[in-house]
Amino acid sequence: MSVVCFSHGQESGPWGTKIRALAGIARECGHAVESLDYQGMADPEARARKLVDWCRAQPAPAILVGSSMGGYVALAAASEAGAAGLFLMAPALYVPGYEAIPVPPPPACRTTIVHGWRDDVLHWSGSTRYGELCAARVVLVPDDHRLVADLAGLGRLFRLFLDELGELPRKEEPCAPS
Repeated sequence: MSVVCFSHGQESGPWGTKIRALAGIARECGHAVESLDYQGMADPEARARKLVDWCRAQPAPAILVGSSMGGYVALAAASEAGAAGLFLMAPALYVPGYEAIPVPPPPACRTTIVHGWRDDVLHWSGSTRYGELCAARVVLVPDDHRLVADLAGLGRLFRLFLDELGELPRKEEPCAPS
């Protein structure tokens, strides 16, 4: 049994609406679930370090799921933590004004990115740009930054991601820039 670990966004908490919905799906699929609490931690690199430390304490590689800043955190930790898979929702990538924060290199695991066309917080082009870099599945949906207008649809995408992880051989070749 794998553990699915959720990383919430800057303005949310560890058990928000979206995380609760996806955690239920992860449990239905036979996974243990954890959601780290980053409240009061503004530094994304400190959050990523906390996630890496948590992952290293697990008996097997974790499946990382992150939303917004939590998407950046999950991605930043994925390679060092040896993530089994990466599911990102409206990740904070290529954000104007934050060019000094490096975009992490592609991890060696299956990656799916979901982003809303109507996101007025983080433009979807950052997700498509990163998706092209690592050949990730990128799904653009008719939603805003929170991605809760169609939780059932988001849940179907997450279930597909988990199902596909179960079909993979134990090791997958790392993504390579095109």
